[in-house]
Amino acid sequence: MKEILIVDDMRQNRELIRESLNNLGYRLFEAENANDAMRMMQISAVDLVISDVRMPGRSGIELVRQMRSEHPDTTVVLITAFSSVGGAVDAMRAGAYDYVTRPVTPGDLRCLVKCALEAGARGKENSAGGDALDLKYGFEDMLGQSRALRQTLQQAAKVAPTNATLLIQGETGTGKELLARGIHARSNRSAKPFVTVNCGAIPRDLIEATLFGHVRGSFTGAVMDRRGKVECANRGTLFLDEIGEFPLDSQAKLLRLLQQGEIEKVGEPSSTRVDVRIVAATHRCLHTMVENGAFREDLYYRLNVVPLKLPALRERIEDVPELVRFLFKRSCSKHGLRGVVLPEHLLSRFMAYSWPGNIRELENTVERIALLAGGPEIALTDLPEFLGDGSDPNLILPPNGINLDSLQRHLLHRALERCKWNQSQAARLLGLSRKTLIYRIRKYQLWPTRGALQSGACEMITEGKDQLVLDKEVPEGTICP
Repeated sequence: MKEILIVDDMRQNRELIRESLNNLGYRLFEAENANDAMRMMQISAVDLVISDVRMPGRSGIELVRQMRSEHPDTTVVLITAFSSVGGAVDAMRAGAYDYVTRPVTPGDLRCLVKCALEAGARGKENSAGGDALDLKYGFEDMLGQSRALRQTLQQAAKVAPTNATLLIQGETGTGKELLARGIHARSNRSAKPFVTVNCGAIPRDLIEATLFGHVRGSFTGAVMDRRGKVECANRGTLFLDEIGEFPLDSQAKLLRLLQQGEIEKVGEPSSTRVDVRIVAATHRCLHTMVENGAFREDLYYRLNVVPLKLPALRERIEDVPELVRFLFKRSCSKHGLRGVVLPEHLLSRFMAYSWPGNIRELENTVERIALLAGGPEIALTDLPEFLGDGSDPNLILPPNGINLDSLQRHLLHRALERCKWNQSQAARLLGLSRKTLIYRIRKYQLWPTRGALQSGACEMITEGKDQLVLDKEVPEGTICP
């Protein structure tokens, strides 16, 4: 049985949370402040803490920090009546799973608690088995708990302290530069420069001067000596992004850097010694380029000492909810959008899409949704068409499986919304009997929003005490059960 600790100095707030979570199989405890909460944790470590932010004495954010230090396996959710972007950022940095603003509906709270407990359980599973690596350090921006991502991070963490040359492979938008920065942060070069070179963005006739530097008068416009990117990264890390775009006729000089630690500046006959670690990245298959004569074979093997493969987002679709929450909060903070909320039930829409542009596409989509929101709460109509209608033809099954209950709830909710909450029509759309549909509505706590009610086509569920069948329009202002 999962144990949940409710921390709030207001008794009525604790009672509201307790009532929302009663009869769901949780063991509930209460504390009036952070100090009481920590004393209770010494007696019995709980699975989830739901805490107010503003309390006498220590705040909820201070409680989160102490929890992360003394009880790292406990998940913490913060609830506040005083929403602020700064508060949300502080909460997430402190280690809170989520930061939500009152009022919170019972349905949203139950969904949030379920997701938080599942995330906590995944974290415990991943930390079990004696893995001594602190994967978070250096890789804080690499969000996700999927097995595919963790395997890559574990490999990266093992080789980060060495001077080995690394080749990061992955589709566009998977976060190759973030991984490279994380490796640099965990290395013994972390106090020295991390220099990025986008090999595909530099004109071919300037690539050598940009990378290795030049001396005065070596070519038209060279009015002074200039250090190249390699020298700027001396004793640090040089990140060669899109190495597959590096010109073939200049690859010999790059090979010399890898083999001998020397560079030749344009216009200078002598060599210069440098000490740099090379981390390269590409979305292309370098092995195929070698076979086609577009990339030097000896350079390929020099770069491919330790290959790291970043999975595409469709290969770790279970990480999408966590990414969406983070990106949405960051977008709201970036643009000063206060009080805008993305409901948990919409996250399944993001999971049903294959994201060919990976995290970069997801980030741009989430930011657009936040900026164009039609109200304080993101609605289905605020989502782009490819998310709103669920018509993506590339629906995929995640490699680690999917929660069938969540998928079923999502499909039921989609059908009810499409039919404007007319149960008879929704039942026909899903191929269910109306009685079965109503049973599942109750099971998954699916009730229409006020906006759906005001649209004028919602069936009340009425049959005696439980309200089961009543086919008629609902007058404005009526609240469904």
